[in-house]
Amino acid sequence: MQVKRNNQTTEIASRFAVAPMIDWTDRHCRFFHRQLSTQARLYTEMIVADAILKGDREYLIGFNETEHPLTLQLGGNDPAKLAEAAKIAAQFGYAEVNLNVGCPSDRVQSGTFGACLMRTPDLVADCIAAMQHAVQIPVTVKCRLGVDDQDPNESLFSLVEKVSATGCETFIVHARKAWLQGLSPKQNRAIPPLDYDVVRRLKKVHPQLTIVLNGGVRTITEARQHLTTFDGVMMGRAAYETPYILATIDRDIFNSNAPVISRRDVAENMIRYLERYIGRGGKPHAVTRHMLGLFHGQPGARRWRQHLSVEATKPGSAAEVLRNALEALPDAAFEEAA
Repeated sequence: MQVKRNNQTTEIASRFAVAPMIDWTDRHCRFFHRQLSTQARLYTEMIVADAILKGDREYLIGFNETEHPLTLQLGGNDPAKLAEAAKIAAQFGYAEVNLNVGCPSDRVQSGTFGACLMRTPDLVADCIAAMQHAVQIPVTVKCRLGVDDQDPNESLFSLVEKVSATGCETFIVHARKAWLQGLSPKQNRAIPPLDYDVVRRLKKVHPQLTIVLNGGVRTITEARQHLTTFDGVMMGRAAYETPYILATIDRDIFNSNAPVISRRDVAENMIRYLERYIGRGGKPHAVTRHMLGLFHGQPGARRWRQHLSVEATKPGSAAEVLRNALEALPDAAFEEAA
């Protein structure tokens, strides 16, 4: 197998990323998150390669330029189809393409991709090699420790060894196994125990690779601690459910001197975005549903969530629904420093 390296480095693979999350990290969510951090790497939801080849590409993978740095995560198990989808992603302007080798949903099990690919590391290597030969942008892998009864010391290490031989240099490891039998996708995000030690050993054995840790990271303090061992950290549910946590990423992870944006300014930016989106025929709830946690922990947070949850779903609702929710908050909601 011919090796092709795409200059994947720690600098390219962001030190902090928001995880790809199905039904959550759509283009509206990513635009919202980008208001909070200019440097965190953002990911799309997993998009199946077949959908990109046959479907409405602008609808499926279109994005706002302000979302960069942005990665398209692909699902699939056919090297040729994944290569073609990666080529399309590069043409669209994505900074990176990532192969999902970790999702345990029924959908991916029926299609034998996602976490199922942990059982076939040679096939994953073939997929990554084909994708790398199709594009010049980095091609990366997001995986689990293993599936079901696999020993992570065999499954994870075998996958990384075979895939890295193709020239792939960046691996995002969700530090849990996936149980394809007996657990739902939601349960798979929490019940299988975290094992950071396995990922630490992986980094020790492969110091030349970029290893990004995913799973269970809830605070920026935890992220900074993990960065003493790993090249990057990926945060999922905490970033979505308590999004203002992202406001200090540029300062605390990337050492930026830029001021931390306020919740009010984030909301004002999103009001303008919502006005443009509604002007194109969009519905407010598609945007506001991602913003429910913006005031998490602040006075008035419940009122904010209730207003958006109820009013933004009513027929005929407009961008004013977000303005009204903002104006209904007490002054104390804006007083906490990041």
